[in-house]
Amino acid sequence: MEIFEQSILIQASATDVERCFTDLNLMHRWLNPALRCEPIEQWSTAIGSKSRFVIQVPVLQPTLNNVVAERQPGLIVWQFEGFFKGRDRWECSPEEKGTRLLNRFEFEIPNPIVRFGFNQFAAKWTQEDMQAQLRRLKRVAETLR
Repeated sequence: MEIFEQSILIQASATDVERCFTDLNLMHRWLNPALRCEPIEQWSTAIGSKSRFVIQVPVLQPTLNNVVAERQPGLIVWQFEGFFKGRDRWECSPEEKGTRLLNRFEFEIPNPIVRFGFNQFAAKWTQEDMQAQLRRLKRVAETLR
């Protein structure tokens, strides 16, 4: 199991930070433009709700189907299967000067050819993109005040 984890301090309430990763319109303001999140049926972040993340690359458009596996105030965990299997955890922790947002991406890639390609070409880019997403989410959350 691979684990990519990072966090960022955001000068906004935990409620506003949480809205950024649970409100679909706000999500599309900070997600990588090459990544699209689509609800399966109606958008919800309740346990058992389903959606898909589509990577918009020419021809392939790989898709991760996911389900909300855990949900509490300030926490959501999406569990997914597709070319990756794993979990994507988003968790807010109030601090004196704002909110600490933790993003933990735990995954395995069952297909050895896809795993090799990911490790050779996309692992570093994925980690950098996750950090950039946190910075973009921070900007969005700090404008909600």
